[in-house]
Amino acid sequence: MTTQTPSQDIADLISRCAMRDRAAFRTLYDRTSAKLFGVVLRILRDRSEAEEAIQEVYVKVWQRADRYVAGATSPISWLVAVARNHALDILRARRPVSDDIDVALEIPDAGPSPERAAEDSDERGRIEKCLGLLDVERADAVRGAYLDGFSYEELAERYAVPLNTMRTWLRRSLIKLRECLTA
Repeated sequence: MTTQTPSQDIADLISRCAMRDRAAFRTLYDRTSAKLFGVVLRILRDRSEAEEAIQEVYVKVWQRADRYVAGATSPISWLVAVARNHALDILRARRPVSDDIDVALEIPDAGPSPERAAEDSDERGRIEKCLGLLDVERADAVRGAYLDGFSYEELAERYAVPLNTMRTWLRRSLIKLRECLTA
């Protein structure tokens, strides 16, 4: 009596599954499902999804057992390949289907229109011109407060003036800017 290696035993079970032997299929499942479940779980990273996928893997094994060629690959390698490919198919199905490039043409541009960009540029130029009419320190304080987000306290420290003086600088500078911009 010759004893079969575990690999030969699994190959025999697969060939019996090809002949629709349900008892062989049950034995094949009992002997290999833990390993294949580990493969599928490692790829999918979700236990419930892996449990469902392993059932689908064994349906494929049942349906494709006649495709296994003994000796070409080890039987467990063939089973792992079926499981791995099925898990990868599930991962690919998760990815959203990319839209046609023509759809991208319909996406509105969040940026300003060319006309608006030109108007903004003109307005920025006017503001910079009016800021240029202010004392350099006061213009820098206005930029710091209203463009860079510095607090009045931070600006008072930077220019070494009392807090109320900084507030006065900013208030008077804004009044001059308004007068310049409306002129």
